[in-house]
Amino acid sequence: MNRNLTNRIVIVAVVLVLVGGVALASTSKGKSASHYITVSAMGTVKVTPDAVRLNATISVVAGTSKQALAAASASASAVRAALVASGVATKDIATENLTVYPEYRYSQNKSPVIIGYRGNQGFDVVIHDAKSAGAVVDAVVAAGGNNLQVNSVAPFVFDSSKATSIARADAVKNAKAKASSYASLLDVKLGKVKYLVESPSPTPYPIQMSDTMAASSSRETKVDLGQQSVTVSIRIQWALR
Repeated sequence: MNRNLTNRIVIVAVVLVLVGGVALASTSKGKSASHYITVSAMGTVKVTPDAVRLNATISVVAGTSKQALAAASASASAVRAALVASGVATKDIATENLTVYPEYRYSQNKSPVIIGYRGNQGFDVVIHDAKSAGAVVDAVVAAGGNNLQVNSVAPFVFDSSKATSIARADAVKNAKAKASSYASLLDVKLGKVKYLVESPSPTPYPIQMSDTMAASSSRETKVDLGQQSVTVSIRIQWALR
């Protein structure tokens, strides 16, 4: 075999090796490339509220700011005692606001005249025994008398952990069904889950039952709890096979 022929053989061999290396890289890259399908889904559960939020205000007018504050504090103490006697824990009773300010009389073409001082104390109360909410409201109204205004009575879901677990399972089930449907339409198969993200779900919001309530009633107050939704939203990505 002459030198020219040998050189040609070597050159051809080198070219084949180079070409083979490019094909191998391409194949390797093709194997590592992945296709995914990503879906979003929600799971929702209807639950009966297990707690009630009561918002009320004591409001008293007196001749001086000191007298107004003292009178408001006395009524507030009576309301607080009624709440505790009705089974509401002190940790669930919060002072929402405490104010004292002058009350004015306004006349045309005259400067405002102070006619007294108003003392206010607001309460935000969580009643964990939802079924007793009506009786608690009655006790508070009786204790506060005409100095009390009930601003709102709102059932809400305090412990949503069990409902959230059920809603989460429902969300995953719905996501799987949606992903499987797409996979079937695309003639592919679902592989492993690549990631799952749960979006923050809104806390079940208290539904206000009333704006105001009279300070006296001949019948026991009834609070209708109704139902509220607990929702979980997720986003899942599957690899495709």
